[in-house]
Amino acid sequence: MAKTGVIHGINGPVVSLLGDPGFQMNEMVYVGKENLVGEVIGLTSEKTTIQVYEETSGIKPGEEVTGTGAPVSVTLAPGILSNIFDGIERPLSEIAKGSGYYISRGISVDSLDTSRKWDTHMVVKPGDRLMPGAIIAEVPETRAIIHKVMVPPDVEGYVLDVAEDGQYTIQDPLVTVQMMDGTERKLTMTQKWPIRIPRPSAKRFPAVKPLITGQRILDTMFPLAKGGTAAIPGGFGTGKTMTQHQVAKWSDADVIIYIGCGERGNEMTQVLEEFSELIDPKSGNPLMDRTTLIANTSNMPVAAREASLYSGLTLAEYYRDMGYHVAIMADSTSRWAEALRELSGRLEEMPAEEGFPAYLASRLSAFYERAGMMQNLNGTEGSVTIIGAVSPQGGDFSEPVTMNTKRFVRCFWGLDKSLAYARHFPAIHWLTSYSEYINDLSSWYMDNVDKKFVDYRNRLMGILTQESSLMEIVKLIGSDVLPDDQKLVLEIAKVIRLGFLQQNAFHKEDTSVPLIKQFKMMDIILYLYKKSRALVNMGMPVSVLKEENIFDKIISIKYDVPNDRLDMFDDYKKQIDAFYDRVMEKNA
Repeated sequence: MAKTGVIHGINGPVVSLLGDPGFQMNEMVYVGKENLVGEVIGLTSEKTTIQVYEETSGIKPGEEVTGTGAPVSVTLAPGILSNIFDGIERPLSEIAKGSGYYISRGISVDSLDTSRKWDTHMVVKPGDRLMPGAIIAEVPETRAIIHKVMVPPDVEGYVLDVAEDGQYTIQDPLVTVQMMDGTERKLTMTQKWPIRIPRPSAKRFPAVKPLITGQRILDTMFPLAKGGTAAIPGGFGTGKTMTQHQVAKWSDADVIIYIGCGERGNEMTQVLEEFSELIDPKSGNPLMDRTTLIANTSNMPVAAREASLYSGLTLAEYYRDMGYHVAIMADSTSRWAEALRELSGRLEEMPAEEGFPAYLASRLSAFYERAGMMQNLNGTEGSVTIIGAVSPQGGDFSEPVTMNTKRFVRCFWGLDKSLAYARHFPAIHWLTSYSEYINDLSSWYMDNVDKKFVDYRNRLMGILTQESSLMEIVKLIGSDVLPDDQKLVLEIAKVIRLGFLQQNAFHKEDTSVPLIKQFKMMDIILYLYKKSRALVNMGMPVSVLKEENIFDKIISIKYDVPNDRLDMFDDYKKQIDAFYDRVMEKNA
């Protein structure tokens, strides 16, 4: 018999009950006549507090609250990919059939399609010993991803009976297991898992492989490791969502979970439209084949935002357990923090800085800590990489969400308003951004790209840093007073900025660039610098060097050299040598 309680008070999404109806902490409950979904967030002997994941208007004191006896969980089974869910894993396409464009309250639909039959290939036989996390069957979920049906983490025993290969729904029993205590249990494709508890793994590995995104400023300057964490903070219009789109499209992750948390509905629409048309460059299949979208837009109830991040994380960990590399795009964690702030205010908790609750930091850390490169229970390796967008008001990086995020992420891609307004995209500023993974990944770059890769990257950073300090002098007294070697630094820095850091997402060669081409581009830029510096040291003024159009030629390499024609770089070296000879002749 389900436990019930009676509503005493309602304050926005927070509902309170007098006394103790016997609910558990974090238990999922149904509130009122319309059965709105809620979660128990506070328990005392006098009072029970519930946050409701739907609009609470029209509910009255005296209505009933029914417990489910289970925590807020997500359903894990084939059918998650290429789907669109709301914050508590209700498929939006199914909801639309029943309630039209807007989600009607209290609507109850299955998270996943229970009638669809999946081609199932069994990989265990009677007599096998099953450990937690072991793979029992394989299901081709989409053209890109084979879904591996696993034993739940709390099951261990011996296989008694196995179904034949064939077509089954997610609720059909596949394997009968004799548990260690002698009881029998039938396993289906479906697992339930509470969203607030991380899924177990065998061990955590250090980060040693980069997540290759095809974006030069990310891969070369501020790389992110698989299983790492990154934050993209930036004011309005600086390109947070676009950067995340690019990473989702081009990164070498196997599965993408895109969480639109409190973002505008039109942005989510753009994601849906773009992603459904895009072709995955690696497999030639639609990108949606390896993507799941969790849409929890700004007009949806605020409390569900808080759950949407955890729902997305749990789905990601589930695919990690199969041995896949998963990347999560959380857009944006600021809106999630605002949901925490609203709920905290309703609960009348003592506010900390800017009204955010005092536990903001611990919640953020608990979120980012669930990333990592793991050895799973079944012996496979998988990773969850988290890329969180942060939307500080007015682009102020000193506000609490950005500052606390900085504490827990090791990669910081700071977007800059002035770069965005100058049409320099991605607008990641090279002086405010950093990556702590460079040292961890340097041996991978040396083994897989080139031995000089990290050295070249550091030299480019050195030139850009020099440029910044010289620009302060230029602003005060103009560039004419600088000596020629410093003028050359400004010219080469301009080549780096326009020819290397700036990237065009709409150009077919430039939208995603392989690592070897990124290295060759650095090589050419530094070769030009070496030759030009030799000329300047001989007394040639920079104005003479600028008469030649070599600088512009090197800037346009990104467009002129196709990604599969890297032999063309040798030609550019010859052109730089010819430029050197011409200047020498003219000024001999």
